[in-house]
Amino acid sequence: MSSARNGLAWQEDLTSMVDDAGIRYRAGATPATAEEEPGMGSLGESVFGRGFYGPYEEGGRTRAEENFKEKMMGFVMATGEMLRELGRGCWDIAQQSLEGVEETYVGRQVRGHWDAVSGRLEFLNEYLPEDRDPAQAWPIVIAVFLVALLVLNVNSGIENPVEPPKKLYVGPPSASHIQLLDGRHIAYQEKGVPAERARFSMIAPHSFLSSRLAGIPGIKESLLVEFGVRFVTYDLPGFGESDPHPGRNLNSSAMDMLHLANALGVMDKFWVLGYSSGAMHAWAAAHYIPDRIAGIALFAPMVNPYDPNLNKEESRKLRGKWTMKRKIMYFLARRFPSLLPYFYHRSFLSGKHGQPEKWLSLTLGNKDKSLLEESSFREFWERDVAESVRQGDAKPFKEEAVLQVSNWGFSLADLQVQKCHQCDGLLSWLKSFYTEVEREWAGFLGPIHLWQGMNDYVVPPSSTEFARRLVPRAVVHMMPEEGHFSYFWLCDDCHRQILSILFGDPQGPLANELEIDESVSQECMEETTWNNSTEQE
Repeated sequence: MSSARNGLAWQEDLTSMVDDAGIRYRAGATPATAEEEPGMGSLGESVFGRGFYGPYEEGGRTRAEENFKEKMMGFVMATGEMLRELGRGCWDIAQQSLEGVEETYVGRQVRGHWDAVSGRLEFLNEYLPEDRDPAQAWPIVIAVFLVALLVLNVNSGIENPVEPPKKLYVGPPSASHIQLLDGRHIAYQEKGVPAERARFSMIAPHSFLSSRLAGIPGIKESLLVEFGVRFVTYDLPGFGESDPHPGRNLNSSAMDMLHLANALGVMDKFWVLGYSSGAMHAWAAAHYIPDRIAGIALFAPMVNPYDPNLNKEESRKLRGKWTMKRKIMYFLARRFPSLLPYFYHRSFLSGKHGQPEKWLSLTLGNKDKSLLEESSFREFWERDVAESVRQGDAKPFKEEAVLQVSNWGFSLADLQVQKCHQCDGLLSWLKSFYTEVEREWAGFLGPIHLWQGMNDYVVPPSSTEFARRLVPRAVVHMMPEEGHFSYFWLCDDCHRQILSILFGDPQGPLANELEIDESVSQECMEETTWNNSTEQE
């Protein structure tokens, strides 16, 4: 009996100590009474409540699981609060540590560079809502962008049955070379008739991610001979086997074309053919060396998407069919060209083959898609791209991309034929009232032919419409069902039609010196007739 009273007293003392410590009983729990059998079980139920030893009680498993979920939620919430307080503490420490740093030498240097970078990026604030502070908005935008990149790069673990890309095979050098006045070498190749028997000479600069191997893709040698055409293609500086040109522009591009023609013995006027972005170099030749150009033939011709002569409607049409990636690449070429090599090394400079529409950020029509699936196109495309990236250097591609969106140094309106005075000034203006002042023609006097597919989403028809607005006398050949590749690539009937429009009926190569003299005389007569008719207009 005394032992029971001693046990009860011990429990009461412990219970009072628990109360003093601040521990509360679970609802429904009561302290042990004298009638209850003394022992640790009664005390445990009194302090912690029935169910604390849940796994050993009826229904204890469910209660244990509920307690685990509650504990995890509490742990997560507590961890979040701790991290928040830690961040605030670190921020306060950083602010206190950086006080007065702006007055130091390092602070002034960093501040100067920061102001310069902020000034260049200030135009991006125009894309933010007016009620947003850029200092708070841009960190959120950058954080979301980084999270999106992280999500995109996470491997989902799903294996797609996709054939791995083939490696680029760059064949042995096969081009002929000429040395320019500045010591550089230009790689070229010839097709068609030899120089001494050519009725017409044609030179073709290639487009972006291409080489001298392109020319008119798939044109047959026999067709060139039938029309008496000497066809010369060459690698732009830094492409294929041509040496790079430091600081090149469209003026130097035209001069390279002129020196190439002179070195190959093309003494008469020659035609220039440009496809897609290669048309940029053809426009430059017509502007800078118009006296040597017989005519230009352009296919899906590119115009400067940032030309100041573009009105808002033309600009909207021109960019309407572009993919988002292409818009970003044009933006980088115009604002941050130093970032372009990163993207180039991840695509066509990676050493592996890829899809043309992905590498060039293209949107293709149905006819173009069908053509790209043909093995002949794939074979030609892979060989041309491999030659284009032979040197493995991203700099010429970056220079070409920057040229496309920069100031060309001229407007297409400058090619329009117009009369001008031989001398300017007040005296010449006064004489024009009393006597007929001698005038001469300015602009490009030769014919201009433009071919454009109505289903071309790479260089949309609005590009050709813009060129025709600035050069009204250009002859435009619209093709309702054709796309960007389908008319120009690997089409024998199309190639014959092109040469027939440019050169008339096929007459074959020149036979002898007498026929050569007659051809030159005929060309001079046609030029004189053209000038006389223009003067009458």
